[in-house]
Amino acid sequence: MPATSLKHLLLLPRLADKLDKLLDRVQPLLPPAIKPVDWNDVPAALWQKHQTRGYLEAVRSIPGNTLDDVLGVDRQKTLVVKNTEQFVRGLPANNVLLTGSRGTGKSSLIQALLNEYRSERLRVIQVDKSDLADLLYIVAAVRHEPFRFILFCDDLSFDAQDEGYKALKSALDGGIYSAPDNILIYATSNRRHLMPDFHSDNEGARVVDTEIHHAEAVEEKVSLSDRFGLWITFYPINQDAYLDIARHWLTRLGERYGIEAEWNDEVRMTCLRWAGNRGNRSGRTAYQFARHWIGQRLLERD
Repeated sequence: MPATSLKHLLLLPRLADKLDKLLDRVQPLLPPAIKPVDWNDVPAALWQKHQTRGYLEAVRSIPGNTLDDVLGVDRQKTLVVKNTEQFVRGLPANNVLLTGSRGTGKSSLIQALLNEYRSERLRVIQVDKSDLADLLYIVAAVRHEPFRFILFCDDLSFDAQDEGYKALKSALDGGIYSAPDNILIYATSNRRHLMPDFHSDNEGARVVDTEIHHAEAVEEKVSLSDRFGLWITFYPINQDAYLDIARHWLTRLGERYGIEAEWNDEVRMTCLRWAGNRGNRSGRTAYQFARHWIGQRLLERD
């Protein structure tokens, strides 16, 4: 064998080692292998971003909340259920903005809707507010699918500089773009107008012939929430409702883990102290108490 060829053969292991090291460094920068979502088996998906590339990531396991688990908000639940039922049946329906106090069941209601109407081909795609600028790409990915999609934006709020603000306005209702019939947007927020309100926003307001003309800043903020066809407000719950929710979840979790979830004065007072220590009386707080109480009983039993 010529000396030159032998030298090249000896260099091959070193070259392969260098290529392996280079690949290890480059691998994290490469987009993940993307598999199309099989909506026949998958109830939900997340819109994910890698570098500048977006894709749908399947979510196979979802919370088991049912509509019966969403308590203390009967009027709000009825409105959302009716709108969603219209949507899954192919009837006219509205984009929905759920606003109000934290922990009152806004997100849980969306989860329950998916469980209720999954068999009727309802699917949910959760989109982070930082990715709302990709709304048109998300819509394009599913507009021809034989399913009904709720694009779900949880805990939505904006600053004036957020890029997703105008994208969401356009997707809801604006310009020459028209959303396909198989897509609605459901959003939850603690803010009615989705953007912070400042005292200075009202300085330009004026009265003309007894009619109030708001300042441009106010008009801009109202214009986004105004494009949701259905506004539904969730209010703080009272003590009785809080206790009812806690008792409901004690029963549900007790059945799941095979433990008797008794309800007596001691449990009731412990439940009230739990809310007092957290400074928050809500459905979420009641659920967290139930998990704590059931967990403690199971630990004692073992």
